[in-house]
Amino acid sequence: MRNILKYCFNLLLVSVMRKATLSFLLLLTANLLLAQGSGTDFFRNIGKIYVVVAIIVVTFIGIAMFLFYMERKVRRLERELNE
Repeated sequence: MRNILKYCFNLLLVSVMRKATLSFLLLLTANLLLAQGSGTDFFRNIGKIYVVVAIIVVTFIGIAMFLFYMERKVRRLERELNE
């Protein structure tokens, strides 16, 4: 029983730490985005803004494909486990 409580407490602590870290990173990112000066003008002037946008789009598409793949794999494993 004591081990179970210890395990649950550790899970809770890890969850809280993850949320705190994520919140800190989001706040830091928001500050950096709001503090932008003429960086976007620089990229527009040299024509590289399209490269930046393309890299961001490809990254998000890659993440979405990976999540879709993992969801299918988890669903298949759950089905196998239930049988």
